Amino acid sequence: MLSYTAGDTDVPLLEETIGAHFERIAAQFPLRDALIEAAATPGGDARRWSYEKLNDDVNRLARALLALGVAKGERIGIWSPNCAEWTILQYATAKVGAVLVNVNPAYRSHELEFVVQQNGMRMLVAAPSDKNSDYVGMARVAARSCPELREIVFLPGNLEQELAGGQPEANHELTYVQLLTRADGVGPSAVQDRMAELDPHDAINLQYTSGTTGFPKGATLTHHNILNNGHSIGRLLNYTERDRVVIPVPFYHCFGMVIGNLNALSFGAATIIPSRGFSASAALEAVQDFGGTSLYGVPTMFIAELALEDFGSYDLSTLRTGVMAGSLCPMEVMRRVIEEMHMVDVAICYGMTETSPVSTMTRAGDTLEHRTSTVGRTMPHLESRVVDPGSGEVVERGVIGELCTRGYAVMSGYWGQPDKTAEAIDAEGWMHTGDLARMDADGYVVIEGRIKDMVIRSGENIYPREIEEFLYLHPSIQDVQVIGVPDDKYGEELIACIILKPGAAALTAGDLAEYCRGKLAHYKIPRYVDVRDSFPMTVSGKVRKVDMRQEAVSRLQA
Repeated sequence: MLSYTAGDTDVPLLEETIGAHFERIAAQFPLRDALIEAAATPGGDARRWSYEKLNDDVNRLARALLALGVAKGERIGIWSPNCAEWTILQYATAKVGAVLVNVNPAYRSHELEFVVQQNGMRMLVAAPSDKNSDYVGMARVAARSCPELREIVFLPGNLEQELAGGQPEANHELTYVQLLTRADGVGPSAVQDRMAELDPHDAINLQYTSGTTGFPKGATLTHHNILNNGHSIGRLLNYTERDRVVIPVPFYHCFGMVIGNLNALSFGAATIIPSRGFSASAALEAVQDFGGTSLYGVPTMFIAELALEDFGSYDLSTLRTGVMAGSLCPMEVMRRVIEEMHMVDVAICYGMTETSPVSTMTRAGDTLEHRTSTVGRTMPHLESRVVDPGSGEVVERGVIGELCTRGYAVMSGYWGQPDKTAEAIDAEGWMHTGDLARMDADGYVVIEGRIKDMVIRSGENIYPREIEEFLYLHPSIQDVQVIGVPDDKYGEELIACIILKPGAAALTAGDLAEYCRGKLAHYKIPRYVDVRDSFPMTVSGKVRKVDMRQEAVSRLQA
């Protein structure tokens, strides 16, 4: 039997835009909770939105965007940790047909400027600065170097102090409150008129995923891609309007904005933001305080929650399901999640940003082994196959090859990079994942490794080439190779193998971290440094990273 499966097609795909679908759900469940943000500050009150109120706030922001002249297809970036305004902007941009660009809140100026320039971003909505990130300062630098960036909008927070009494630095700067006042000059019919111009197959979301040849590539996703993927996941989780979904995973990932927001809100369920960044205690408090029925996370998040000293004091009896993604979950952790957290129907989801994101998923009733050793079966309306990486021929069940996905969820392409798109999606429409996998007799997919050198650190996909190109700028580094080594907590950690320039002083991990700080996202900064005289090479002159990884592991264990 060949390694090919197709998901069921019993339930038709949705043929509507995100905005139209949301309005339909809001009309059906106007008074039910749609969005709850737990206290953003210690001792503060939670913020709540019913579906009716959320739709009203989305429409107000949409009118404000129209007042500024935002056109269909223009790019609007969101650079912020999780907050209610993130969700409101997600739906407002969908209603006006602007392409929402997800910017990782861990990005620093080097990365932000590239993303802004690469897609010709018109507006950037940024969080106020905090102790970890000078969002205000970096956004201003990006605006000076990127002339197409016409507006910077700063979200509520401590911005008033930074702007010297609330006055922006330049005419192109607005606070979120100031932006909303622009809505007063635009009538409600303008939003409906714009929505009538939109097509479900229009691009509506741009998500950057690191590339093996350097800087990130922008996966371009449509209403049809992400609305249907979120809805399909919710159907397999048996979501209804009675569910309350706690989302501690970041919105800038597909995990948060598709598996989270678009999924739950397409069924009339409530979405709950436990905190701006991940906190194990805040996640469990949100479940307890708001009656969460579903909880999300990568395995390391669940491990952190189970490890809390007062774990047993939380009332998690309302939980019944949830989603784990990012990496496989150890069996003992999964057993505790099911038994001690009451998540009997917890699902494993697998995919990639380029597939909106989920292409395979476990189902309710799957065994513990299925949920810890496989990534489930093919999603509805999608196809999966495993091919020989060399010949492209479909292999027999049980044989390892490259996993490929085809169907509605496959992105429309990498923004402005048709050559990279053609490398990823073949002439028959198959998305090549770059993952080595095998398919068993029952159609369950087992991930065996990665064809390329991608490192997965706590659910973050990291491509070493991007980090290597940045480290080449260091005045002491002659050559560098970045590889992943096993780590009990994060799954993998980064080690930079370095050849120093003649006469250069010794370079420690601390020195390298200081050089990277503020320029690379924290999770891309190598934890270890291995200074070498040379790298192992193939006969053809290519670096043998497999050998380097084995040597690095041996040295770290010594």
